[in-house]
Amino acid sequence: MDRNLRAHADAVVAASIRAVQPDAAVKRALTGQEFSGRVVLVAAGKAAWQMAKAAYDCLGSRIDSGVVITKYGHVMGPIANFACREAGHPVPDENSFSATREALEMVSGLGQGDTVLFLLSGGGSALFEKPLVSGEELQDITGQLLACGADIVEINTIRKRLSGVKGGRFALACAPARVFSVVLSDILGDPLDMIASGPAYPDSSTSQQALAIAGKYGLRLSCGARALLSQETPKELNNITTQITGSVRQLCAAAAAACRELGYKPMILTDQLCCQAKEAGSFLASILKTHARDGEKLAFLAGGETVVQLTGKGKGGRNQELALSAAEGIWGLKGAAVFSVGSDGTDGPTDAAGGYADYETAGELKAQGVEIYRVLQENDAYHALQKTGGLIMTGPTGTNVNDVAVALLDAKR
Repeated sequence: MDRNLRAHADAVVAASIRAVQPDAAVKRALTGQEFSGRVVLVAAGKAAWQMAKAAYDCLGSRIDSGVVITKYGHVMGPIANFACREAGHPVPDENSFSATREALEMVSGLGQGDTVLFLLSGGGSALFEKPLVSGEELQDITGQLLACGADIVEINTIRKRLSGVKGGRFALACAPARVFSVVLSDILGDPLDMIASGPAYPDSSTSQQALAIAGKYGLRLSCGARALLSQETPKELNNITTQITGSVRQLCAAAAAACRELGYKPMILTDQLCCQAKEAGSFLASILKTHARDGEKLAFLAGGETVVQLTGKGKGGRNQELALSAAEGIWGLKGAAVFSVGSDGTDGPTDAAGGYADYETAGELKAQGVEIYRVLQENDAYHALQKTGGLIMTGPTGTNVNDVAVALLDAKR
């Protein structure tokens, strides 16, 4: 491993994640807001604890009660009298269901003059859930969707029809109280009805689209689940106010600024990356090969969310697979590195935020008898990168605005 390039990668990761922390954004959204009656806080998603803490710092005892629902390991301490719950992600579990029941009980009986302060971030689709099918079937369908290569919009189009809180149904449960939502976006283009499956926003997707997605991926569904896909979700809600804050655009801009500080000339290729992780890694490697003779320090950035089609039973995530997929293409290309990271600090069902590979990675793995193509077939990028020191570990970051992948080239080296 090239220690200097790795140090640059770590610096870019740290700076970009610092820039998209939700604290200041939540406080901006709440500044000047006047809430009448009771105020009940419900926070759901990977960034729920951080957002709830920022809201409490801003409003204090004006919030009467609250519940925070986030991923295991993401609660960073108590917040006033709020109930802080941890639950399953990316597949919902019984803790997801019980915490959501607690939130629904908290908002039941509110009047027209009351307010539900709803703080929403990515991951809420699994964490905030009241299944309309059995919990076991919902977990099975979620697993199918995650394994088949469906993108997040397709996944959420299905999930919101199997849920009693998604697709605007949570806002209906809060009525006649007003719902004031602050949303941290983790989906390309910031579609409010798709972020965490839109619990408090009118649904733009249709039952026809849901059925088409089920057919496209050959989902195994019970008769009850298929019937739910045929039912429409709320298309109008008159008790909601929504402010969106934070997105992958900010993440890319911050990463580009960090690269510039390190002497690289940055170029943001896209903030709408949506393809197979392996394809993205190969593409970034090809870009570095094209510019290898330019004689400059260059950085190419791509933000978004790739997908992984599971063909094996290994351990990894989309960012780790992207980095490892680039390793073969940049092997021997001195001064080249590719790294990719999830802004929430977790990549797939692992404790890594992402992965790093440079011009030495493929050679190091071959010397250990590891064939990259076999690793990718088995979806086992975690263990391969672990052998080369290529895992990026940040721990839970308190934010969640998609991923950023960076290809560095120091052609002067």
